[in-house]
Amino acid sequence: MKLLKPSTFGIMALAAVMYACGDGGGDSARKETTSSIPQNEPKKAASFEEQHGENPDYVKGLALIKDSDCPSCHMAERKIVGPSYAEVAERYENNEENINLLASRVIKGAVGEWGDVPMPAHPGLSEEDARQMIKYVLLLRR
Repeated sequence: MKLLKPSTFGIMALAAVMYACGDGGGDSARKETTSSIPQNEPKKAASFEEQHGENPDYVKGLALIKDSDCPSCHMAERKIVGPSYAEVAERYENNEENINLLASRVIKGAVGEWGDVPMPAHPGLSEEDARQMIKYVLLLRR
């Protein structure tokens, strides 16, 4: 029985087919085509801006808070000295009674609602502005 010698053309053709099928010798420059988002991870919650950015109460209240001393003690989602705005929103339902109550506490000051650290009074703040700020805060319920 006579053995056939493989031709150079045959070897090159086989190598080309193997390369095209993905067995091309482990080319490290080849890119993976899988998604970079794991399929089992829960979807990230929308930011407050994404949820409420068009709401006039959100926009006006946020602007008033940014121009005040509130950020020195409060943040939207993290406790600093006082509770986060989101914690306040979780505790108080968004209704007129709570808006009036919380606006009054902002203007007059308060202690004991969130621990021993007092919230200073803000007597120079108008009732209208305090109510607008509270409307913003109560929108941050998760």
